[in-house]
Amino acid sequence: MGSGQVTDWQGKHVTVAGLGVSGVPAAKVLHGLGAKVTVVNDGDDARAREQAAELEALGVTVRLGDGTAPDSGSAAGLPEGTELIVTAPGWRPDHPLFAAADAAGVPVWGDVELAWRLRKPGAADWLAVTGTNGKTTTVQMLASILEAAGLRTAAVGNIGVSLLDAVLGDEEYDVLAVELSSYQLHWAPSLRAHSAAVLNLAPDHLDWHGSMEAYAKDKGRIYEGNRVACVYNVADKATEDLVREADVEEGCRAVGFTLGTPGPSQLGVVEGLLVDRAFVENRQKNAQELAEVADVKPAAPHNIANALAAAALARAYGVPAAAVREGLRNFTPDAHRIAHVADVDGVAYVDDSKATNTHAAQASLAAYDSVVWIAGGLAKGATFDELVAGAAGRLRGAVLIGRDRALIREALARHAPEVPVVDLGRTDTGAMLQAVQEARRLARPGDTVLLAPACASMDMFANYNKRGDAFAQAVRELGA
Repeated sequence: MGSGQVTDWQGKHVTVAGLGVSGVPAAKVLHGLGAKVTVVNDGDDARAREQAAELEALGVTVRLGDGTAPDSGSAAGLPEGTELIVTAPGWRPDHPLFAAADAAGVPVWGDVELAWRLRKPGAADWLAVTGTNGKTTTVQMLASILEAAGLRTAAVGNIGVSLLDAVLGDEEYDVLAVELSSYQLHWAPSLRAHSAAVLNLAPDHLDWHGSMEAYAKDKGRIYEGNRVACVYNVADKATEDLVREADVEEGCRAVGFTLGTPGPSQLGVVEGLLVDRAFVENRQKNAQELAEVADVKPAAPHNIANALAAAALARAYGVPAAAVREGLRNFTPDAHRIAHVADVDGVAYVDDSKATNTHAAQASLAAYDSVVWIAGGLAKGATFDELVAGAAGRLRGAVLIGRDRALIREALARHAPEVPVVDLGRTDTGAMLQAVQEARRLARPGDTVLLAPACASMDMFANYNKRGDAFAQAVRELGA
């Protein structure tokens, strides 16, 4: 069960690690193919029991609260007879189950690897996107452009349609726009995309990967075996380095995107236009207009970069320039991504709750000239000196919330000591209303009050969506 396609699953002993949004579909698919499926899950809460009951009704064995413990007939939780493990993306590589699998010579696949191997003959090509920030927006832009070109497509992977559903369902696709996380790429050794992009690289999920080098290596897997184009960020040399290191098919090209004037084999910006010098005849001399910067919503610098990356992948697939423009015009960004909530007393209030790490917050802050910044939450091991030093000249003030706010406060004291800071000690959800009120007090007409927390939300909110909703509600109360 190593590198080739598995055509006969009948009676194969497969262990699925983890329930959740990827484990349950994987278990159902494998059971439907005739495999003997055992699911192991670290947690044993109400949701897990509900999912377990659903699977057990089909005939799948489920072991709750037993992802690690040795038991009879197993080694460190590896069920007896296991020939393959299919893991949910969140399970860390250092999990004891995988050490046991390695010792027993049992391969480990992720749900993406499983989907890749289960594709039907003549299946749709994959245009794949990863990066620390901007993945979802870029994939959605890409899907919108592909649709505008009349192609049957879907945004899949880490968002939207499940990859397993996309490759096994009745709907036929020409090409898929695939968002892939570093977790998913870690467990997808045989994935080979038509073309792929790494949007950017910044420290994130280092607790999972163990180091920045390991994180970058997993991101770089997306380029392995690319056939047509490896799309990289000219402003982020680490992404170009990953292209250089990748083993691609002969004829595959490196294609850069830049917010500046593009060179040959690049897409970029010239006098308010998105232009292509990669997929044109005689790219030393010629350029193709794709769209206007105004066609990108919102036209913040990092979002223009997302649009260029999406355009590069679409052009690699042969999409005409007119479809790029139409697709970008048709695209509406998801909530909580640099979303303008309201203007109150001449001050703009912007919700970028999705900025859950320093790299995303840096891009968000760079979009505005004078900002009252609402930040804080769970730092996930991040440091904030570089972020604060780069943004200091734009800050009118800062309002800090959440468990790890002291880390941001200390960075502000070091790099922006003149910026007034309000430190809110309360961590109940009502703190957001107070944060917005404090931000209003600091702001002047023409300023932007920006929720770009640079941190995860789970210390105070169920997720970043709930945090953004609380901000928008607080702003509405101000306006009233």
